[in-house]
Amino acid sequence: MNSKYSRSCALLTALMLAWSPTMAQQAQTTSAPEATAAQPGTKTFAQQDLDRLLAPIALYPDALLAQILMASTYPLEVVEAARWAKANPKVTGSALENAMTKQSWDPAVKALTSVPQVLTQMSDNLSWTQGLGDAFLAQQQDVMNTVQALRAKADATGNLKTTPQQVVKTETQGSQTIYVVESPEPDVVYVPTYNPSVVYGTWWYPTPPYYMYPPAYVYPPGLVFATGLLVGAAIWGSCNWGWGRSSVDVNVNRYNSFNRTNIRNSNWNHNVQHRGGVAYKDQNVARQYNRGGNASATQARENFRGRAETGRSELKGMDRGELNSRVQSADRRAGTATRDRADGAGGGRAEASDRM
Repeated sequence: MNSKYSRSCALLTALMLAWSPTMAQQAQTTSAPEATAAQPGTKTFAQQDLDRLLAPIALYPDALLAQILMASTYPLEVVEAARWAKANPKVTGSALENAMTKQSWDPAVKALTSVPQVLTQMSDNLSWTQGLGDAFLAQQQDVMNTVQALRAKADATGNLKTTPQQVVKTETQGSQTIYVVESPEPDVVYVPTYNPSVVYGTWWYPTPPYYMYPPAYVYPPGLVFATGLLVGAAIWGSCNWGWGRSSVDVNVNRYNSFNRTNIRNSNWNHNVQHRGGVAYKDQNVARQYNRGGNASATQARENFRGRAETGRSELKGMDRGELNSRVQSADRRAGTATRDRADGAGGGRAEASDRM
């Protein structure tokens, strides 16, 4: 009898909680991020993570570096843009500007179609791209400081200097040296190739940095530059350096020229609409960009829990006879609903057969 009573309780509880399957599912799928949220003051990415992520691009010219950091926050669109660039290798200049007006990608991603080999690297190394974007959104200041620290190491080994393809400048801010890397021609981009585990000196972690090329690739010593790419105004990102207060900004004039618009604000802001549903690794960032969704999900969970508590309270007040009666009544309703669905499906098939 006790066994039958337990099964009856379980069945009735399930029936009472099944009032809204979609709400129950929503509660299950949205509660995990809150449960695993980082504690205040903790950081998702350790310095070792940042060094490994930034090593492959820290020596890129500032404008291209800024463009990559912004675009990396939209990994799915990067893949789409890389495929487009591969299929349209001869579309450049004004034709590229025209083509980009027809694409729905974020402007930061559109800009990199002018540097297709960079898009290819980002698409082929998607885990790196997503990690870079997550780190940039979560710890932008740490990312910018890491770039400067890596440049200082490259300078110490003699691998960061002015060449025909780049101009390296230094500025002193307090006790810190700021490295600025620019292209000698604003409308031309030279993409450097280098071995990130060598160019900074002996790598200081057991785990090597990320590489942009397959393991079998033989890196040349130091920095080697590809042929310059005429990008015009396509690369509109910029780095505003300041140790402890650096940021990635928008060159408004270049942005407006390439995107054929008229913005005035030089501040860059992440647009969650272009994220494509990719989860954010850092829970603080996730809350920031999913705030509305989280609020509705929280309300749904509270409603669900309230209904569940009501069901449990009702069960406690029932004797065995009443409980068995409720279970039998639920069984009859379920059987009737099943027969009705079967009859409806049969009628639909008959109508379809008649039409044929």
